[in-house]
Amino acid sequence: MSDTLKSVPVPAATVLIVRDGPTGIEVFMVKRHHQIDFVAGALVFPGGKASKGDYDAGLSEFSDGAEGWSPEMRALGAAAIREAFEESGILFAREAGCPVFITSDRLAGLEHYRHPLEKGEIGLIDMLRKERLNIAFDTLAHFAHWITPDNMPKRFDTHFFVAAAPRGHAGSHDGRESVDSIWISSAEAIADRKKWNVIFPTKLNLMKLAKSKTVAEAVATARANPPLTVTPWVEQGADGPILKIRDDAGYEQTTALLREAT
Repeated sequence: MSDTLKSVPVPAATVLIVRDGPTGIEVFMVKRHHQIDFVAGALVFPGGKASKGDYDAGLSEFSDGAEGWSPEMRALGAAAIREAFEESGILFAREAGCPVFITSDRLAGLEHYRHPLEKGEIGLIDMLRKERLNIAFDTLAHFAHWITPDNMPKRFDTHFFVAAAPRGHAGSHDGRESVDSIWISSAEAIADRKKWNVIFPTKLNLMKLAKSKTVAEAVATARANPPLTVTPWVEQGADGPILKIRDDAGYEQTTALLREAT
């Protein structure tokens, strides 16, 4: 494909919402609806495309911990928080001037915003202004950065964040873009391929998360190790096309047969 025909990657963000479970870290994941046009039926982290509203400069008035973030990264952080709320019902937000996350009771009172946000009928700033909330950028740790290969017709420039789940925020799928949800360990999500369809980037980021034993360790490790940009490419191998990534990005696996990676 010539350079002039390459599609431009769309900015996107996702968040690994994590908690400490009985046997280690658990992450909240949703199963995509089978009719969705991207990774249909796959088990994924909540996330999606950045919207125009995520770039609203006014969000700085309703934010905690975004000092020092570039405008682009602030927009991606806002997208991650908004998408997490839309797809999981978990909201990384505090009452203005309050040091702790909103309670589960307060969260329940915000449920009606999920669908209008998803449909683009309101922007994130509209909800924050009306409800007098601040979104918590300070809870997000930059975990990974992946760009869809050049030869794909639909491309995303996706930033992954990791964040500890607010206390009492249990999580629930939206029933529209996602049809199931689960708190699950990395090992369980990867192991049962008959039950869960886990695509290559998701698998590798689950493996990366599994290197940490606790949520505190995972967040601290991410903060101490800014991610390198990963753009997979395809090479021909003896058993068919092989998907490859750079060797220095901190992943244990760097190749996979293309037919097994999607």
